[in-house]
Amino acid sequence: MTLRLRLTLVAALVVAAVVAIASVLIYFVMRQDLRKQIDQALTTHAALIQRRPDDAVPHGPGPGGFGQFIGDYVQVLFGNGQVENQDGTNAAVLPLDKRVRTIAQTHRTYFLRDVTINKHHFREVVAPLPPPYGAVMIVRSLTDVDHELHRLRLILLFVSLGGIGVAALAGALVSRATLAPVRRLTGAAERIAETGDPSERVQATGGGELARLGTAFNTMLAALEESIETQRRFVADASHELRTPLTSLQTNIEVLKQQERLHPGQRNKLFADLEREAHEMRDLITGLLELARGDANEERSPVQLDELVESSVERARSRFPNVKFNAELAPTTVSGVPERLERAVWNLLENAGKWSPEGSTVEVSLAAGELRVRDHGPGIAPDDRAHVFDRFYRSAAARSLPGSGLGLAIVREVAEAHGGTVSAEDAAGGGALLRLQLATS
Repeated sequence: MTLRLRLTLVAALVVAAVVAIASVLIYFVMRQDLRKQIDQALTTHAALIQRRPDDAVPHGPGPGGFGQFIGDYVQVLFGNGQVENQDGTNAAVLPLDKRVRTIAQTHRTYFLRDVTINKHHFREVVAPLPPPYGAVMIVRSLTDVDHELHRLRLILLFVSLGGIGVAALAGALVSRATLAPVRRLTGAAERIAETGDPSERVQATGGGELARLGTAFNTMLAALEESIETQRRFVADASHELRTPLTSLQTNIEVLKQQERLHPGQRNKLFADLEREAHEMRDLITGLLELARGDANEERSPVQLDELVESSVERARSRFPNVKFNAELAPTTVSGVPERLERAVWNLLENAGKWSPEGSTVEVSLAAGELRVRDHGPGIAPDDRAHVFDRFYRSAAARSLPGSGLGLAIVREVAEAHGGTVSAEDAAGGGALLRLQLATS
């Protein structure tokens, strides 16, 4: 069952319930009012007869009464519970029962009830009379009342059916208009699934929930489009970066196929080139996997960042023996993934060591959750400063050095995954200063 049909049925059912309750209330209120009028007339008639009972005794069979009550049928009982005319003949027309005879004999209070006589519906009042009489029975036909109530039932039935029909139609129109944005979203989603192109947008106007849904859908499409574009650029850049070492590897392998013609020194140089290119391939693939992994919803834990940085500094001293690394590390605890944080810290230190001249110093400090790595190299050119954290970006000066252009991109990826930031700037007195800011715990 579609949502539109469900909304239509709900609207129809709600209106049906409301109309049914209202109709029942109207019917019983009208029925009570009409019967109350009959009861008031009968009790008034009975009160008049109680004051003048002789006028109510007919001289023969047939209806009795007077004035405005001429339509009522009157039957008087004597104290013995019998119905007699003034001439002594039996005048019992209305059915007698024990309850009526009890009132005639005991003169108890009156009562009202419905009776059926010869398949006709009547309203009856039985009231006591002063001796020698016992009680009076007065009946009035309810045919007109029953007819009016029957008409009222038909009118309420048709009104209810009409109201339900109108409610169903209105529900269908309202649900159609209300769900129009949902249909647009569905159509857009189906087209995107068919074409794979997330550039389409849906119209989102107004301030209601469905407008917010449309806005959220457009935001999701924009994020999806950006993600796909980033993925395409990533694949293109990765393919481009992989092509160079692969081509070099292939060329060197082709040359080595004819190694019997090569001088031993040339063969050794080729083997050294192959080893270097294999290392570059390994580093490039490792960086690509690191970027492709993202945060991967990895479980985080408290990390003693100062100890992690100290371990990385020791590693950097071994990796760059001609560069001095000075570290001032304050005790710092952050929440994160230790392996990823260690990779980011190492990339910063490796970048500083790579750009530092022999005999220079790299200054490393950690305080208040901020790691500062300052080298005394050539610094960062103004044109390169905005791109140093982009994937595969390598400045003109860096193209002669080994590397894939992914190191600082990984630093930014790790920083953002941990809710932090990373920045690069020229240091006072020359060199570059890189800052990694993380939230402490």
